Amino acid sequence: MTNEELLEIVEKEAENTAKFRHRLGVCTGTGCMSSRSAAIVTELQAEVKKRGLENEIQVKKVGCMGLCAAGPIISVQPENIFYRDMTPEEAVSVIDSLDSEPLHEKMIDISEPFFYRQEKYALENAGVVDPERIEDYIAAGGYAALIRAITEMTPLDVIQEIIASGLRGRGGAGYPTGLKWSTVAKIESDLKYIVCNADEGDPGAFMDRSVLESDPHRVLEGMAIAAFAVGASQGYIYVRAEYPLAIKRMKAAIKQAEKMGLLGQDICGTPFNFKVDVRLGAGAFVCGEETALLNSIEGNRGMPRLRPPYPAEAGLFQKPTLVNNVETFANISGIIGDGGKWFARIGTAKSKGTKVFALTGKIKNTGLIEVPMGITLREIVYDIGGGIPNGRKFKAIQTGGPSGGCIPAEHLDTPVDYESLKALGSMMGSGGMIVIDDTSNMIDMARFFMEFSMEESCGKCAPCRVGTVQLYNLLGKFQQGEATEADLATLEELCDLVRNTSLCGLGQAAPNPIVSTLRYFRNEYLEKMKPSAAAAKEEAR
Repeated sequence: MTNEELLEIVEKEAENTAKFRHRLGVCTGTGCMSSRSAAIVTELQAEVKKRGLENEIQVKKVGCMGLCAAGPIISVQPENIFYRDMTPEEAVSVIDSLDSEPLHEKMIDISEPFFYRQEKYALENAGVVDPERIEDYIAAGGYAALIRAITEMTPLDVIQEIIASGLRGRGGAGYPTGLKWSTVAKIESDLKYIVCNADEGDPGAFMDRSVLESDPHRVLEGMAIAAFAVGASQGYIYVRAEYPLAIKRMKAAIKQAEKMGLLGQDICGTPFNFKVDVRLGAGAFVCGEETALLNSIEGNRGMPRLRPPYPAEAGLFQKPTLVNNVETFANISGIIGDGGKWFARIGTAKSKGTKVFALTGKIKNTGLIEVPMGITLREIVYDIGGGIPNGRKFKAIQTGGPSGGCIPAEHLDTPVDYESLKALGSMMGSGGMIVIDDTSNMIDMARFFMEFSMEESCGKCAPCRVGTVQLYNLLGKFQQGEATEADLATLEELCDLVRNTSLCGLGQAAPNPIVSTLRYFRNEYLEKMKPSAAAAKEEAR
C-alpha cells in the first residue's frame, strides 16, 4: 500500500458516497444491538430495495454515537439529523421523512451541551465510519499516519512526536507514553512485542469496548506505529471474551489490513514487518494489571509479577514489551498526522489531550463522552450529563472504578486531570464515571466495590487475599449497625496496611472507595456505630 493507492481508495469512496442523496447510519454498538439495532439495519435495507432506491439512499452500520441513553440512534446525512429510541417497526417512517418533514418527536437536539461541550479525538470516527469496512476508515484519513511514519520518518522522529504531545497512558496510572516508548526502543533484543491492553473490567466501564467496536482500525494503526517506533514485530490485543462484537470486528480488521499490506510482511513495500493476533481473557479483573496480563497471554495463570524487571525490559516471554491500553493507541495516528504540538494544545499543563469516559449511574445522559482534560466535574455532570434525574440531588461521583474514590458535591468544580483527582483521593482510572444521588448510602457503595475487589483478587499476596475479606466483613458490621469505635480504628488501619503492602495495583487501590468515603462521608459511618460504653451509661441516666 502506497500513498497513491491510499488516495485512490479515498477518491473511490468519495465517489460512491456522493451518489447518495441520503445516508442513514445506524448505531451497531453492543448497547444499541441489545435493543435490536441489527433488525433496524435489515428493515431499512429491505425497504430501500423494495422502493428501488439503492442508488439514492445508503444504509450503513456505524459504531457508538455516544448518547447511549437515547439508543438505538439513526443518523441522517447530510441533513445532520439524529433520531433516538428507534425500533425496527419505525424504520420505514425514517425513509418516509426524507425530503419531507422530519420526525420531530424522535429528533435529538444536537445543540445540547452533550454534543458541543465534547472534543472528540480518539472517538472522532465513532458513529461515522463502518467499523467492518477498512475502505471507510481509509476514506476518513485512516492509515495515512502509518504510511507517513514508516516512509518519511525515523523511529526516533515518531517517538519525539509522542513525547512532544505530552500523551500519558490512558489505562489509569498516567505514565508518559513517550517515555515508555523510548525505554523499549533503547533496549537491544532480537524480538520485541506490542501489547494492547483491552481487558476492561471496571464496573460501569465500556470505553475500550466501544472504541474496538466502533473504530478497530484506529487501534491497529496506533499499534503498528508503535511497533515501528520501538522495533517490535509482533503484537497482541488482549481482550476479554465477554466482548464478542469487539473481538469479531478486531479479527476482521486484522484480516482486512493484512490483505491490503498494512499489516504483516514488508508493510507498504518497506522492510517493516508487524503481525497482530487477538488473545482472549477469561474475565479476571486482575489481568488488567499489565504483568498479570502478560502471564495470561503466555498461557499461565493471570497473576502479577514482581517488578523490577518491568515489561519494557523483560515482558512477554521475557522480551522487551510495550503495553498500552486501547485509548492510548487510539490517539497515536492523530498525533503523528497532526503533530505532537497540535495535540499538546488541548488539556492542562500536565495532562494533555482529551479523555474518554463512560458516564453512568444516576445521570440523565448516560453514554460515552470525550472531553478535554481540565474540564470540571460539574461541567461533565450538569452540562454534558444533563444533571440528576427525578429531581434528586447530586451526592458524589465515583471515578476510577473500584480502584478510585467517591468525590462529593463540594469538589464538583475540580478540573478533571491526573493530579487533581489524585489529590482528592480518587484517580482517573481507565475512564469510568458513576454518578451517585442522595438516595444512596456511601457505606453500601464502598462495600459494593470492596466485594468486587475481594472476589477478583488473584490470591497471590496475603494483604489483598486476606485484607479485602476483612475489610468487606468490617463494612458489613457498619451496615448492620454493629460496628464499634474499635472497628472504625481497625478499618482505617487495615486500609492503610492493604494499600501499602499489596503486590499489585488491584490490592494497592482496593481500599480507595473506603478511604474516600471515610474522608468525605464519615458521618454515615459514625451514625451506624454502636454507642460507646460510656455514652450508653450517660444515655441511661
